[in-house]
Amino acid sequence: MSPNFMLVCFILILQQNIYKTETVQLTFELPDNEVQCFYEHINKGVSTTVEFQVVTGGNYDVDVVMKNPKGTVLYQDQKKQYDSFRHSAEMEGVYEVCFSNEFSTFTHKVVFLDWTVGDEAPLIAPASPEKALTFMESSAQTIHEKLNEIVDHQTHYRLRESQGRSHAEDLNERVQIWSIANLCVIFIVGFLQVSLIRSFFSKRK
Repeated sequence: MSPNFMLVCFILILQQNIYKTETVQLTFELPDNEVQCFYEHINKGVSTTVEFQVVTGGNYDVDVVMKNPKGTVLYQDQKKQYDSFRHSAEMEGVYEVCFSNEFSTFTHKVVFLDWTVGDEAPLIAPASPEKALTFMESSAQTIHEKLNEIVDHQTHYRLRESQGRSHAEDLNERVQIWSIANLCVIFIVGFLQVSLIRSFFSKRK
């Protein structure tokens, strides 16, 4: 069996296992003056990571709070554009993460949420603690980790591109409105000036 064929087999294994992580990624709309919460059951001792980013809307900020099953606040911040926080569960139960847009009176937000529970298990574990991974197994593990990093970077690039596009569209809309307003003012001023000049030369009856 050739090394190239074995490498192809390992890459196929990577493609089958790369998405088997306990991760929830979603993008949701948060209307003005509203609060939206998400819940996840976490076992004791399991670590969890919550990452969020405001993609569009207003000043790109929201209020965030995370609570444990007893209602104790684990994380809280106000008017945050982006953040990532990690916590190790001290008790088993349903944990809550809430996003608030109550401070905004007319602007709704679009928020990206990435909630990961637990750490990803190694792709290839050695048969015994004394036995080290082979070169091919170690290479496959490295490729798997790098592919995960690529997926994460692509997600952040898409978010930044979406945020930049939204900002550019908002700026373009404001420029158009301001240009139309200036054009209207120019026409009005021009009409008044012409009317005033004509009044100077008109004959009074």
